[in-house]
Order: sequence, then C-alpha cells, then structure tokens
Amino acid sequence: MKAKDNVNRPSHYRKGKVECIDAIKSATGDGYQFYLQGNVIKYMWRFNHKNGLEDLQKAQWYLSELIKLKKKK
Repeated sequence: MKAKDNVNRPSHYRKGKVECIDAIKSATGDGYQFYLQGNVIKYMWRFNHKNGLEDLQKAQWYLSELIKLKKKK
C-alpha cells in the first residue's frame, strides 16, 4: 500500500487517469505560470496559520514547477 502524499501526488486531485494539475495546465495555456505563482503565494501566506510544514512543501512544489516551466522557455 502506498503512503499518502498530500504534497506531490494528493489522491483527492486525481480522477481516473487524469490529475487535476495536468488538466489545469492544459486549460490555462500560457497562463499556467500565473496559476503556479498564485499557489506559491497562497501557501506561503497561510503556512503559519494552517498546515505549517506541509504548506511550505506545497509552496516549494509549485515553485519547482514554475522553475521547470521557465527553464523550458
């Protein structure tokens, strides 16, 4: 049995074979980078008040995705 991973592969963001982040990337096109940036801000903003370390890890995940995206361009 796989361990629950709320940062890298949250099961509640998967429907069948489609992961929500992939659908968002496809739907937003060039706006995807702004979606990623917004999520970095959101998780940094709330980490002291909600999920602590987990929110910092989520911010890091979105920042890593943004960095990968910018390196491709």
